[in-house]
Amino acid sequence: MRLAFFSAVVSLTAAFAALAVPIPLFNTYRAEDGFTQPDISRAVAVYALGTLIALLVMGRLSNQVGRRPVALASLGLLLLGCLLLLDVHDAGTLLLARGLMGLGAGMASSNVTAYIVDTTPARPAWLASVTSSQTPMVGLAIGAAVSGALVQVAPWPRHLVYIAAIGALLMSAALIAMSPETVARTPGAWRSLRPSVGVPARVRRLLPGATAVFLATWSIGAFYQAFVPALVEGQLHSHSPLIPGLAFAAYMIPSAIGAPLSTRFTPAAAQRTGMVAFLVAMVGIIAAITTGSLTVFFTATVLAGAGQGIALSATTRGLLQGSILTERASIFSVIYLICYSAAAFPSLVAGQLSGTISLPHIALGYGVLALVSTAVSVVAARDPSTT
Repeated sequence: MRLAFFSAVVSLTAAFAALAVPIPLFNTYRAEDGFTQPDISRAVAVYALGTLIALLVMGRLSNQVGRRPVALASLGLLLLGCLLLLDVHDAGTLLLARGLMGLGAGMASSNVTAYIVDTTPARPAWLASVTSSQTPMVGLAIGAAVSGALVQVAPWPRHLVYIAAIGALLMSAALIAMSPETVARTPGAWRSLRPSVGVPARVRRLLPGATAVFLATWSIGAFYQAFVPALVEGQLHSHSPLIPGLAFAAYMIPSAIGAPLSTRFTPAAAQRTGMVAFLVAMVGIIAAITTGSLTVFFTATVLAGAGQGIALSATTRGLLQGSILTERASIFSVIYLICYSAAAFPSLVAGQLSGTISLPHIALGYGVLALVSTAVSVVAARDPSTT
């Protein structure tokens, strides 16, 4: 089980690292291939929509066929997306590659995350909720930061980052192949592909507050992917490809650091604390964009990431409390359906508006969304039922 836990964590990290690899190249695609801001926004949205489709159709598949086969399939789709991105010079190729990667991410989000929870050691008690909620954040941070560094200093900037991602995905697949299975194969695989969304009754009362947390944090994550590379050049006056990657990493890494802090509070109290910190940080981010201060931008980004980590980990802990093995894939499917909806639809709307509205005004719109979500989460946060 320790090997399985390690393999699942490494695989989920590699999967989300691969998803973040293109971020530092978005400005390169603009400059060299004529990509527009709506093109980039659509690529982020298509990846999220692909994830939603996979979650709806294949979110429960591993309950019938096992965690390992679904994990290997998800890694294969991500690898195929990276292969396409090795030669991308038009928006169509980018959209196709991101769509395939979205399908792989959706399968990994529910099924590999459930594999992590299945195999997590019993102690410390917070390990399951922290690893399941924060491993994607760590992966995204690693992918963006390493990609930014390679694009800036290494040869073949448009290719080496994807070659590295392909290597990490192949290593992850080998680890999964060597790991033990946690779910016995049972009939019903085809029936499980029928789109279905559902959680245990005890979880439903927690969904309003959880939805507000996911909406705020994941929409801003998509904002960092789709709009921050252009904002870094236009408003923060940096042309280094490393800076967009570091900015995204600065949002994701503190999330993993803040997550263990949530265990000091009840889930509801931690949700409220994290979201208030997140909102304060959003005010700082908008102020930094307005004034052109890169230092304030990074400082506020780190605070936003820490607040996100506290809120997300607490929310996941509450939703998972009392769950049994066969419920976990379904719970994570619902969690990530909400998360990726929060990433996709604001990004689609903002991408369409970016042709007529300035990027600072789009950032202000995301700030308003964070304000409303924080208010809802503070009011609606609930602790899980003990019965």
